[in-house]
Amino acid sequence: MEDSGLSWRVWAILSAGFAALTAILAKLGVAGVPSDVATLVRTVVILAFAAAIVAATGQGAALASIGGRSLLFLVLSGLATGASWLCYFRALSLGDAGRVAPIDKLSVVFVAVFAALFLGETLSPAGWLGVGLIAGGAVLVAVSG
Repeated sequence: MEDSGLSWRVWAILSAGFAALTAILAKLGVAGVPSDVATLVRTVVILAFAAAIVAATGQGAALASIGGRSLLFLVLSGLATGASWLCYFRALSLGDAGRVAPIDKLSVVFVAVFAALFLGETLSPAGWLGVGLIAGGAVLVAVSG
């Protein structure tokens, strides 16, 4: 991937900011719309946006060079993303965005555990403490009314 000059931390912060906007905008958009239909609309927009970026940056040829193993895991990741979005929009249609989004972010905890178990990645003790605090915060949000 081309180096844009921005560090992974900047991209991660931007991701978090856009994810926050996603929750607020989705909560407003799902009002009066079946959650699965809302998910479809969001998915079509993301597909068009990603296709435009690939076309604009001239990366289309890379599609033909994706190997079988990578394609398998990308397809599985896409299915997991779809399932996550369906569940997320259903939760947003039923609950408050301020409570749904933090619980959804338990994915951070799951990623840390799964990365350690399946990818051999490690975190420092301070890192695991941070993961534990995220889990604790999500529990507090879930049980508080």
